[in-house]
Amino acid sequence: MSARIPSLNALRVFEAAARHLSLIRASEELFVTQGAVSRQIKQLEESLGVLLFERRNRAIFLTREGELLKNTCQEMLAQLTLTLQKLKGNPYDRPLVVSCEPTIAMRWLIPRLSDFHTRYPAIQLHLFTAGGVVDFQGGHIDLAIRRNDFNWGKDCYSEEIGQEKVGPVCVPEQLQGGQIHLEQSRLLHTRTRPDAWARWGVLAQQGVTSHQNSYFEHFYLSLQAATAGLGVAIASAYMIEEELKNGRLIAPYGLLPDGSSYVVLSAEPFAQDERRLVFLDWLRQEFHKSDEMLACLLAGIEMP
Repeated sequence: MSARIPSLNALRVFEAAARHLSLIRASEELFVTQGAVSRQIKQLEESLGVLLFERRNRAIFLTREGELLKNTCQEMLAQLTLTLQKLKGNPYDRPLVVSCEPTIAMRWLIPRLSDFHTRYPAIQLHLFTAGGVVDFQGGHIDLAIRRNDFNWGKDCYSEEIGQEKVGPVCVPEQLQGGQIHLEQSRLLHTRTRPDAWARWGVLAQQGVTSHQNSYFEHFYLSLQAATAGLGVAIASAYMIEEELKNGRLIAPYGLLPDGSSYVVLSAEPFAQDERRLVFLDWLRQEFHKSDEMLACLLAGIEMP
């Protein structure tokens, strides 16, 4: 069986190219030529008998088989690195410090952290909440989770983990005849996303007018107000997953991509610290699980 397993070097080259979706960036990370990366991937594809990348318009995209192998490679390399650290008697002696926007930290990240600690017990994680520009050096921060609604500068490395989806949410009791009438409802606004209703109105091609409006300082406060039945709020899909699941909130207009996304930011290349790659890969997996769950909830399909 071992004779059929590709070399570790080939898998590492593939993982870097799959993560960056770029042969050039993979070669820069691994300190080899672009031609060497291309040859390794071609040999890997030939040995497996499948295409791992599609080449279109001078860009590369993962095939279904490539996506599957990328996920497995990232888990394998992360576990291998952690095991080697243990064998050397040199466990990570300082925590991975993560800064996260408050609402997504409270409503999405924290409920999932027990899974991360179970899967990667060697990694200590310290979580702080903050938004906007990140002071990596002054705050001793390794990674930051943000929505890409601001300019973080050219010196910052970024990786996308999920696309934002938004829509109005309210308690089921606010439906009238199976519908919700926005012009007769109290609209809940937040000062951290002041244009949320206007942006959604454009996306959904809906007029948004009401003589009843309430304003809250933070996004999570408006979501809490909606859960308490005070009115209708614009919500992020990732922040109401549990409420949609248990029926406390409904999304009568569905949830639409608003063009923004969530990213992980780092002042240094992710590959310089294996813990960053481990946490990044775990975040992507969890966002993917959320996307699948939300799609089923909105379609009225039970998760398998």
